[in-house]
Amino acid sequence: MKRSHLLPLSTLLAALAAPAAHANDFPTSSRVEYVLECMQKHGSKGEYLYKCSCVIDHIAKAMTHDEYLEMSTSLRNQTIAGERGAVFRDPPPVKEMAGKYKTIQANANKACYVPQR
Repeated sequence: MKRSHLLPLSTLLAALAAPAAHANDFPTSSRVEYVLECMQKHGSKGEYLYKCSCVIDHIAKAMTHDEYLEMSTSLRNQTIAGERGAVFRDPPPVKEMAGKYKTIQANANKACYVPQR
């Protein structure tokens, strides 16, 4: 009795299918915006193109893009003075989000050799 060495069609199709996009993939514009801002904080030195790209890649592995937008906005807007900024400074859930983002970002900076600023 001859045995077929052919793979079942479903296995073959699965192997040929394009790999799925990473679930937490960020849009290019968000990645570029982060890298440019990060580079600017570090004197626009060319080496930070790679280091800051590494940081946003680490951040993207730790959260979804929606979480990134929410958390980074919470942290960024805590410096707004007066009543308008109170929305980002005072509520405990917002403080928690900002703190979580700071921790993720600090770990990513450390992993990519980017000094905190």
